[in-house]
Amino acid sequence: MSERSSFPLAKQLRDRSASLGAIFSFMSAIYFRGKLSYASSFANPPLDLPGTLVVTPGTGLRSPDEILTIDELKEIAQVEVDEQNPRYRNPLERDARRIAESISGNCQVVFLGSVATSKYLGILGDAFKERLRFPTEFVGRGDMSRGGLMLRCVEKGEELTYVELAGAARRGPRPPKLLELR
Repeated sequence: MSERSSFPLAKQLRDRSASLGAIFSFMSAIYFRGKLSYASSFANPPLDLPGTLVVTPGTGLRSPDEILTIDELKEIAQVEVDEQNPRYRNPLERDARRIAESISGNCQVVFLGSVATSKYLGILGDAFKERLRFPTEFVGRGDMSRGGLMLRCVEKGEELTYVELAGAARRGPRPPKLLELR
């Protein structure tokens, strides 16, 4: 956000032309880039809904294509990600409920974030119930490993295996390390 920063994304942010997806990809590197690439490759939404939405603290679910200003980014950074925090919870609940009400009963919603904690899943699970799924291959993996796994899936054109959140094992032993890409 510094005026002295001269790399392209910094200039775009100051010029009000940086997307939420580009900013979050920059901040979390391989993890968010993997999620965004994977979702873009495999999302199959109903015609009237976006295939990819991003949890943004304080503003709920937003398109990764939305332009974010410096002031909006600062606002997001001020909101603690805690399911007990109304500034975080209420917008996410509102958006999840709105989407849940607009999709059919057989439409699956795939969550590509951390499944080991309830900071997202309690809220999303309440809204989407049995329709909420996550990749079973995420169990036991950290952020970077999940990001790398999703990038490999995109490269191979292979989707992960989705399981219903309710009753699924969300914690487990760490799987073997991913093989290095050549």
